[in-house]
Amino acid sequence: MKSPRRPPEPVQVIKQRRDTTLRALVSGVPYIQFLGIHFERRGDELTGILPFDQKLIGNPMLPAIHGGVTAAFLEVTAIITLSWTYLWEDVESGAIDASGLEEKGLPRLPKTIDISTDYLRSGLPRDAYARARIVRSGRRYASVHVEAWQDNRDRLFAQATGHFLMPQKRD
Repeated sequence: MKSPRRPPEPVQVIKQRRDTTLRALVSGVPYIQFLGIHFERRGDELTGILPFDQKLIGNPMLPAIHGGVTAAFLEVTAIITLSWTYLWEDVESGAIDASGLEEKGLPRLPKTIDISTDYLRSGLPRDAYARARIVRSGRRYASVHVEAWQDNRDRLFAQATGHFLMPQKRD
């Protein structure tokens, strides 16, 4: 005799679990908070947002966003996207208790092996956006390409390619 099928969870419960997990990932890194980076989620796709702040200006004569801020924004977007993808199945299945993530601690984040940033034009004094695309992801290693833009998605101001050591799943 077949066991009865469990009814699907209400969509609000799933959305809340996704949002809580993403918020916990981002709030767990103080430097992300300092820069003011946050993420918008559409399904499993994340967009990093770096809201403009005067403290981000590196060259007041232009003015332009500091290159280190730009590189950090791209690296953060890559790491959070990798983490989100790594956790997706557990978030969707409910294996992760999103309500207790802050107390219990988050799973470890991927570690940067190397990252190469291409500065294509000056980052203007306005909000910036970034999306990461995972080129390859295995049990131990991942390669990610990130693109950043401001007013026009087709007019990138920076891009990066990075390689990351993936955290090992705990049993």
